[in-house]
Amino acid sequence: MEPNVAITHPDRVLFPASATHEAITKGDLIDYYAEMAPVMVPHLDGRPLTLTRFPGGIDEEGFIQQNFATSLPDWMDRVDVPRKSGAGSVVHPVVARDEALVWAANQDCVTLHAWLSRQPHLDAPDRLVFDLDPAGDDFAVVRATARAVADVLQELGLTAYVQTTGSRGLHVVAPLRGSAGFDTAREFARAVAGLVVDDDPLHRTCEIRKGNRGGRVYVDIMRNAYGQTAVAPYAVRALPGAPVATPLEWDELDVPGLRPDGFTLRDVPRRMTERGDPWADMYRHACALAPLRNRLAKLGA
Repeated sequence: MEPNVAITHPDRVLFPASATHEAITKGDLIDYYAEMAPVMVPHLDGRPLTLTRFPGGIDEEGFIQQNFATSLPDWMDRVDVPRKSGAGSVVHPVVARDEALVWAANQDCVTLHAWLSRQPHLDAPDRLVFDLDPAGDDFAVVRATARAVADVLQELGLTAYVQTTGSRGLHVVAPLRGSAGFDTAREFARAVAGLVVDDDPLHRTCEIRKGNRGGRVYVDIMRNAYGQTAVAPYAVRALPGAPVATPLEWDELDVPGLRPDGFTLRDVPRRMTERGDPWADMYRHACALAPLRNRLAKLGA
């Protein structure tokens, strides 16, 4: 069936105007995702998605939706994921074509979060994600931590990629061949994070409890688990000004004034035209984890 996305209420304001930001409408959001779809779809194809929707705009409480059992158009890809309880399944939308992103935006979906695995191999991640969450506003420490994660990954033979989260931190991502399960991937990520923290325990931590982090950057590896998600590359965040989770070249971390929320819905399409997608060839550099585990053990010895 050919896609037919009827646009509704394009003039609805989703991001209210402020002293520093102009208003952004639902139509603006739809236009953004339509323009970015050719870049985003390859990153999302096959992945179960969770949509964060704001029908009343970001100043009102939104909601997170995973299950679309009765509300997806016939042409939309989907994946049935069994519930942990064993009772029934959750029907996640899957973005496999440009129109699917337009449909999502028309549902007042501001942010898409994606699994780290793709169907049909949902139990085997094809990426590792390190979420670097700062305790304060010292972004220089976050940038240094990102480089430290990348150094360890590259010493192990993995290729590291980086993106702003569009909020407060950075994600460092390594593509995998999808030949290991989530338990193996998470333990691998935990060992890498331990090496990064041990290198600078004054500024970095793996402590899950916020109260015990002591103002340090939290190297979070908990997204590397079945059913967990990470913000999709180029997804808009529900924050003033519509910041975007933006993949970077590594040398951009040195740009003065770089902020994790510095790229927005208004300027990312132009950036894409000028620079292209730094993650476009990511999976040409995917590695299997199994041959690297001994190397990781030696690093940690």
